[in-house]
Amino acid sequence: MGDDSEWMKLPIDQKCEHKLWKARLNGYEEALKLFQKIDDEKSPEWSKYLGLIKKFVTDSNAVAQLKGLEAALAYVENAHVAGKTTGEVASGVVNKVFNQPKARAKELGLDICLMYIEIEKGEAVQEELLKGLDNKNPKIIVACIETLRKDDSFLFWQLKELEEEWVKVSSVAPKQTRFLRSQQELKAKFEQQQAVGGDADGGGDDEEEAVPQVDAYELLEAVEILSKLPKDFYEKIEAKKWQERKEALEAVELLVKNPKLESGDYADLVKVLKKVVGKDTNVMLVALAAKCLAGLATGLRKKFGQYAGHVVPTILEKFKEKKPQVVQALQEAIDAIFLTTTLQNISEDVLAVMDNKNPTIKQQTSLFIARSFRHCTPSTLPKSLLKPFCAALLKHINDSAPEVRDAGFEALGTALKVAGEKAVNPFLADVDKLKLDRIKECAEKVELVYGKKTGGTAEKKEGKPITGKTPALSGAGGDKETKDAATKPGPLKKAPAVKSGGPPKKGKPAAAAGMGGAGAKSKKGPETKEIFESELSIEVCEEKAAAVLPASCIQQLDSGNWKERLACMEEFQKAVELMERSEMPCQALVRMLAKKPGWKETNFQVMQMKLHIVALIAQKGNFSKTSAQVVLDGLVDKVGDVKCGSNAKEAMTAIAEACQLPWTAEQVVAMAFSQKNPKNQSETLNWLSNAIKEFGFSGLNVKAFISNVKTALAATNPAVRTSAITLLGVMYLYMGPPLRMFFEDEKPALLSQIDAEFEKMQGQTAPTPTRGISRHSGGGGDDGEEEEQEDVGNDVVDLLPRTDIGDKITAELVSKIGDKNWKIRKEGLDEVTSIINDAKFIQPNIGELPAALKSRLNDSNKILVQQTLSILQQLATAMGPNIKQHVKNLGIPVITVLGDSKNNVRAAALATVNAWAEQTGMKEWLEGEDLAEELKKENPFLRQELLGWLAEKLPTLRSVPSDLLLCVPHLYSCLEDRNGDVRKKAQDALPFFMMHLGFEKMAKATSKLKPTSKDQVLAMLEKAKANMPAKPAPPAKASSRVVGGAAPAKFQPASALAEDSGSNTMESKPDPKKAKAGGTSSKAKGVQGKKVLSKPNLKEDDDKSGPIFIIVPNGKEQRMKDEKGLKVLKWNFTTPRDEYIEQLKTQMSSCVAKWLQDEMFHADFQHHNKALAVMIEHLESEKDGVISCLDLILKWLTLRFFDTNTSVLMKALEYLKLLFNLLSQEEYHLTENEASSFIPYLILKVGEPKDVIRKDVRAILNRMCLIYPASKMFTFIMEGTKSKNSKQRAECLEELGCLVESYGMNVCQPTPGKALKEMATHIGDRDNTVRNAALNTIVTVYNVHGDQVFKLIGNLSEKDMSMLEERIKRSAKRPSAAPVRQAEEKPQRTQNISANASMLRKGPAEDMSSKLKYVMINYGLQNRNMGSHSETTHTVPREFQLDLDEIENDNGTVRCEMPALVQHKLDDIFEPVLIPEPKIRAVSPHFDDMHSNTASTINFVISQVASGDINTSIQALAQIDEVLRQEDKAEAMSGHIDQFLIATFMQLRLIYNTHMADEKLDKDEIVKLYSCIIGSMISLFQIESLAREASTGVLKDLMHGLITLMLDSRVEDIEEGEQVIRSVNLLVVKVLEKSDQTNILSALLVLLQDSLLATASSPKFSELVMKCLWRMVRLLPETINSINLDRILLDIHIFMKVFPKEKLKQCKSEFPIRTLKTLLHTLCKLKGPKILDHLTMIDNKNESELEAHLCRVMKHSMDQTGSKADKDTEKGASRTEEKASKAKVNDILAEIFKKIGSKENTKEGLAELYEYKKKYSDADIEPFLKNSSQFFQSYVERGLRLIETEREGKGRIAASTGISPQMEGTCVPASTHTVSSSIGNTNGEEVGPSVYLERLKILRQRCGLDNAKQEDRPPLTSLLSKPALPTVASSTDMLHSKLSQLRESREQYQHLDLDSNQTHSSGIGTTLASPSSAAANIDDLKKRLERIKSSRK
Repeated sequence: MGDDSEWMKLPIDQKCEHKLWKARLNGYEEALKLFQKIDDEKSPEWSKYLGLIKKFVTDSNAVAQLKGLEAALAYVENAHVAGKTTGEVASGVVNKVFNQPKARAKELGLDICLMYIEIEKGEAVQEELLKGLDNKNPKIIVACIETLRKDDSFLFWQLKELEEEWVKVSSVAPKQTRFLRSQQELKAKFEQQQAVGGDADGGGDDEEEAVPQVDAYELLEAVEILSKLPKDFYEKIEAKKWQERKEALEAVELLVKNPKLESGDYADLVKVLKKVVGKDTNVMLVALAAKCLAGLATGLRKKFGQYAGHVVPTILEKFKEKKPQVVQALQEAIDAIFLTTTLQNISEDVLAVMDNKNPTIKQQTSLFIARSFRHCTPSTLPKSLLKPFCAALLKHINDSAPEVRDAGFEALGTALKVAGEKAVNPFLADVDKLKLDRIKECAEKVELVYGKKTGGTAEKKEGKPITGKTPALSGAGGDKETKDAATKPGPLKKAPAVKSGGPPKKGKPAAAAGMGGAGAKSKKGPETKEIFESELSIEVCEEKAAAVLPASCIQQLDSGNWKERLACMEEFQKAVELMERSEMPCQALVRMLAKKPGWKETNFQVMQMKLHIVALIAQKGNFSKTSAQVVLDGLVDKVGDVKCGSNAKEAMTAIAEACQLPWTAEQVVAMAFSQKNPKNQSETLNWLSNAIKEFGFSGLNVKAFISNVKTALAATNPAVRTSAITLLGVMYLYMGPPLRMFFEDEKPALLSQIDAEFEKMQGQTAPTPTRGISRHSGGGGDDGEEEEQEDVGNDVVDLLPRTDIGDKITAELVSKIGDKNWKIRKEGLDEVTSIINDAKFIQPNIGELPAALKSRLNDSNKILVQQTLSILQQLATAMGPNIKQHVKNLGIPVITVLGDSKNNVRAAALATVNAWAEQTGMKEWLEGEDLAEELKKENPFLRQELLGWLAEKLPTLRSVPSDLLLCVPHLYSCLEDRNGDVRKKAQDALPFFMMHLGFEKMAKATSKLKPTSKDQVLAMLEKAKANMPAKPAPPAKASSRVVGGAAPAKFQPASALAEDSGSNTMESKPDPKKAKAGGTSSKAKGVQGKKVLSKPNLKEDDDKSGPIFIIVPNGKEQRMKDEKGLKVLKWNFTTPRDEYIEQLKTQMSSCVAKWLQDEMFHADFQHHNKALAVMIEHLESEKDGVISCLDLILKWLTLRFFDTNTSVLMKALEYLKLLFNLLSQEEYHLTENEASSFIPYLILKVGEPKDVIRKDVRAILNRMCLIYPASKMFTFIMEGTKSKNSKQRAECLEELGCLVESYGMNVCQPTPGKALKEMATHIGDRDNTVRNAALNTIVTVYNVHGDQVFKLIGNLSEKDMSMLEERIKRSAKRPSAAPVRQAEEKPQRTQNISANASMLRKGPAEDMSSKLKYVMINYGLQNRNMGSHSETTHTVPREFQLDLDEIENDNGTVRCEMPALVQHKLDDIFEPVLIPEPKIRAVSPHFDDMHSNTASTINFVISQVASGDINTSIQALAQIDEVLRQEDKAEAMSGHIDQFLIATFMQLRLIYNTHMADEKLDKDEIVKLYSCIIGSMISLFQIESLAREASTGVLKDLMHGLITLMLDSRVEDIEEGEQVIRSVNLLVVKVLEKSDQTNILSALLVLLQDSLLATASSPKFSELVMKCLWRMVRLLPETINSINLDRILLDIHIFMKVFPKEKLKQCKSEFPIRTLKTLLHTLCKLKGPKILDHLTMIDNKNESELEAHLCRVMKHSMDQTGSKADKDTEKGASRTEEKASKAKVNDILAEIFKKIGSKENTKEGLAELYEYKKKYSDADIEPFLKNSSQFFQSYVERGLRLIETEREGKGRIAASTGISPQMEGTCVPASTHTVSSSIGNTNGEEVGPSVYLERLKILRQRCGLDNAKQEDRPPLTSLLSKPALPTVASSTDMLHSKLSQLRESREQYQHLDLDSNQTHSSGIGTTLASPSSAAANIDDLKKRLERIKSSRK
């Protein structure tokens, strides 16, 4: 035996390895205990067991192994190093645990595996589990599969039996139930959701959308097929015999069936397949080849894109085949190919085929376009693409072949549906109505791929910016319109901007100045409908003109006398001016003007008038092109005339406005150049230059002008040449450098002139069009304009004459380029260079050249590589934007060259890539996986060049394809590359990636990294986040468009900064477009990224004139959000590091004047002094600015605290004193963020050696309590006592003493006990001053709090205790009453702020976190400290809470509405009145801002709902209602629902108990308040997600309130009372349907129980509760699945425990028992036998008959044959009951009379008899009365009569007997229960004793007796009821506490200045005064109240 116990002495780790199993078992047990005990996961203890854990798991003894598994689980869960054991332990579990017969062992093994996965070691575990699947033992395999299934992060499948299994699985995606350590936040969120009542369908769609769909393609293994092609494939495919070709194709078809293919070089294979499709004569093979292409496209996806361009034209042309199977195969192929590329890339090829003569090709192409469009969204189908497609399709709809027409209609219809009418209509202008209708009809039928919401994304896109993007709108009108615009479905055709005064569309400052003039003209819709007019004969014209012109005028038109003609013109002009637009016959009038002498008029005055009239007609009438043609010739003829020229130009401009500039200009220029007059030519060109500036460039036919300009440049007349060059200059503004390409072959001298003109224009921006805008007024918006602008650029390039060099790229040339001899290769390349040079501009068709050049990019001869690169550069310039289609097959290979080892080759490659990117934009490069693939290559040169390139390009982009995310993992590996340059470049690129992808996505992407790498990368991400630039705003076209000067501009730069360090979401910026425009044009400094755009030309001095702090709307909130979301560094350091200073600088750049910022961050301290001086100077004048930047100012001051220079420190403290004074005057409250980043650093300075400084700091701390709660200051100062600096410790302790002295014990945080213990530790400090300070502080506390201090301090060492006692003796002060801080020291306590004023407070004062909440915190403290009992809280009479002195001395400065006091009998004063609403001042405005702004504002508004002032309450309700009605804002209420409902039913009670009784109150006011309450509740209960947040207790009280209201007879007497009751009815129905079904059912059951217990409640009340329950029962079949049955059954159990069946049967009505039975019956019916599994929450099932009843019902339903419907059985049951009850009548009556006869129960008996008679009116009670005495008979009759009169009063008794509804939940039920169960309460009263106890308490108080003994009593309910009676959870408890908190808060800050010997009541009702003085006080109070009332009258 000796050996046996030897092991007992061994250490644990050795026991675990012992050979004896018992020793091991004991070791494992001890290890388990040890593991659970170690707190620190990094403790060295863990490492001892690293090698042993595997043995724990694989122990050979089964008993020991079980314990070992438990210990191992604890180890994995708690040890930091556990990850190292993953492989061996998992393998042990799989092989040694999963084969165990014991289920517990397997379970533990599973848990261990899952725990490893949770600590992020999933991959190693999965590996072991997958190995386990190959084990021979089936048990192990099953267990492994089970484990894999439990692992959320693992997906696998086996195709055989899955099909059937899948059918069984519910369609709802499973929710994650276990979370990785890195997902703890997610877990918390999930739990919170569960707590709120599960998902409760709350998020519904949103949540589903949020779950990303897993794309099966991503999960597949890619298959490599190129190597698997048959060896002789390429020979066979060329073979003569079709069978051989077929074999080859079949081999390919088999391979491409793989769903995902490895990327590789498929060029040859595609080329061969394309050849088969295009050239093969056997149609079967064509179909087969098409299938192969489709397979390739599907398997390669985006990687096939580079080949798409080659294949598409071939397939489209092959559609000439008629055979259906070929057509189908081709269709499938081209559709698959389309998905691999973009419409943009293949548009050229498709458009080329559309002009084919073959109708089948045309038809199939149109159908293909229609199918392609379906995959597009408005953004991928821009105008630039729509334009050519629509043009081609319009030809198709006019085709002779019907099938072509149909296909055309379908395609146009699809385009219309996708892009919206706004985008497509301009291209359909010339389509006649029939066809247009046909297109629209097709549009309606189209089903889009991306699920269509009418108007599509286009509308979403437009809707979003409109709302909230018009900050400068005036008044409500503006807002309203914007809302309408945003909510209207359908594409927003007529946006609000049509009204020139309305909000500018898209926030574009009123669509340019000219809008006022031009927009007012009646251009009918968004697009100017062109006015078509047929040409009229001269006779008709004369007739029409005669109708509108005076006769004399027409006669004198061709008079020989010029004066008559002049007079005629004057009359003509007058007539035109007076004519209405609709009446003006423009064509007739201009023809009259053109009548002889017409334009040959010789008198210049007449001519001038004539031209002026033309302009007038064009402006005022509906002027058509037909009319224009009549006059233009004449106008051009006169344009060069010295005297009439300007009038001619004016007329031309007017016509251009009427008929649009492009058409007018074309006509005018053509006419000018068809005549010889050089003056006319030069002036026409001058007019055109001007007109282009005025009208903008959109739509002009550049080609036509250019030929005319060339003519003009060749003119002999220098004026014409000069005008032509000026015109070119203007065009250059719009077209840029491409314009020069048209004139390269001009003479050098001329070219130099042109270049000089262009040089002048360099850097200028095109002016904003001021005319002709009516066209855009409706639909243009910014989008339109941007696209127009882009179009112009593209148009120019499109107009260039391009050469097709396809035929020059011969097979011979291609083979040369690929020759073995490098010299021949070089020749080939030279040839290509010369071909491109000759052609200048080429078409995108370059045949086989790309493949040939691509192979040269990896030529061994570097010279050739460089030559190839220069060819590619040339190619980009020559091909222009069309080079896009070659990015994938030629551009990406150039990037590969960036990895070349030679420097010069890399430089050439970079130049080439840049040249390409300039033409193509970046989107093409970033799409797909190609860039990621390049970055993946571990070539340091390639990596650093590519990252450098991306870092340069990304910041300029506004958006990027999501594929950029694919590069991130490789970017992370670059961050850890061994090459320093790569690391540096990767770090530089990091912020730009983050700018587009956002910090969250980037951080998420680190999850796949090794833990060590992950930490490093995350640290770098944090750093990059601080430097992340803002996204570039869209190009500022609007620069000159800011209408309304700088007023709005002042606030605009904010938006560029809206998230200061630039987070990546565009939405939250108010409007980047406008911001940029405003920013650059106003003086305010807009910060873009980090560049400050201040105007360089401002001189130093006037630069300083503006404000020093710029108000950025929501800037501070955004900064707080960023800090909370860890987007920026938290302001927390021991000494400030550089990154903190940099961050602050960046944040300040947006809101501090640049020059001041330079001073603030200067290296020299004197500049800091200067800055402080300026800040002091501007403090008063810029209050709002200071408040909006307060957080930054305080942070900057904390940096100054770390300076060594005293003068700066003194200056800073001076500034702080002034600042805090200002803030307390402004009633500002520091936010948490401001406090925590400033106070700790200020406290450091309390320990300064210089007295002056210490004194200043103390003064500042003192002032801070005015703007920050003292209780929170306390914690900061408490932290300061832990400093190493003894001076600081001493000062902090003294300051704590001052706080306690001023504010009482409540400031001590977290509890007075803890705080005092902490202070007491300093009594033993080694420094004398600290000891003294600690002793003095505690003495101060003692003076406030008395002997209890010793209890709170706890044990002190003897020495310390004696010192303390000694000091207390010496101070010899007695504890005084609770402190009353002097009023003058606390100015804000005495200011009369009305509740509303605090709402209107400026700036962050709106950070109103709920006052209730703040009070609650204090309340919680008091409750703990005073050891009081919340039961007594609501007994403090409201009248005692008025600050009477205040009212008496009120000299009328604040006119507060005091409602007239109700005439009470004095007894009634002491009834508990509901809401002690302060009438004079708001509850002290201290609050904590844990929540952001909205939450706190909502809290504040909700707290006002319960206000005693009706108007305040109505306003608050209206605000909440408004929030609830706006879907987008309603979420803000989430989390506040209970709070709101509590406030609401508090208000209902207040009305019921107080307002309704108040004679003087106008009943209309009450009705108004009721309707507000009901209205906002209905709004709330229509939003299901919010309605479900209401908890049971609150719903119970809410239903109580509503039912009480429905039964209130006083309401019926009011005029509109019935309407109110009807609405309440509706509301109740809503509440029942929309609330969380479990909560409402539970609430109703509890309410029913209460109402049955409370004798005082009217039977009608219970009846209505039961009706509600029945309604719920009817809803059960739909809701049963969402109900928590266990909870409901627990409630029923409690109900049945309180009301056993027998007792229920004694009820006066049979409703309760029927209700209960029906409920249980329905539940059984719906759930079947399973219902018995739901009794889990019931501890002791035998306490009620529930289980037995359920079993009975189940048995009964099982016995039913099922032939009878359930309903019948139910009826039958109730019928039999009825018979039985009649049989029992006699027994019941006998029982009742027995009760009446007994002394105790006589009242109860009478009541029962009354109920019985009422129910069975025919019941005969005569026999029972016959035998009794006359006295007894009359007693019974009298009793019944009495009850009847009482009952008629509908429960008004309740009010008069002093039961406030609040008590019903607590007191009354108890009393009734005692009565019925006859526990010695013999007085037979109906009202419960608790009420009298309350009365008694009040009376005791009145006489000054002590109520404090209440503490020792158990609560009333427990005194009176059997211990078994469960107390019902009710929100009344919450209410009590909330009310007392409201009181408290008032009392804390509104110290009653009553008699000195009356203790300040702290809301807990313990008044400790002598009886006589208290009585005197009451009299005194009565008198004062009288005085106040009389003075008010």
